[in-house]
Amino acid sequence: MATWADVRRLALALPETTEGTSWGSASWKVRGRGFVWERPLRRADLEHLGDAAPAGPVLGAAVADEGVKQALVADDPAVYLTTPHFDGYPAVLVRLERVDVDELAELVTEAWLAKAPKRLAQAFLAARP
Repeated sequence: MATWADVRRLALALPETTEGTSWGSASWKVRGRGFVWERPLRRADLEHLGDAAPAGPVLGAAVADEGVKQALVADDPAVYLTTPHFDGYPAVLVRLERVDVDELAELVTEAWLAKAPKRLAQAFLAARP
């Protein structure tokens, strides 16, 4: 089970990441581009999700494209979800209490790679063992 402290630690370990707020919620950015953020569910989200709406914290995470989002939701709907608000946008919602820390680490890194400038992402990948 992951926590906001895990999100913070993982995000801030990535190059040129800053922590701030967006719409009053925690967010992490690389060179001004948000890649993971706290995403409280809105009334329209709750109406759409109905009984399937998560009661716990929800993380928003950028993904490479719509195909990745749909694959995550299809492969593990207990952890990943989306709402009509995100239709056509490469981001997925994550039930933070249901994702393990190793999977969260991969998700945060992939979100960072999706938003980081190309040269920064290439340098990061080249430096990895």
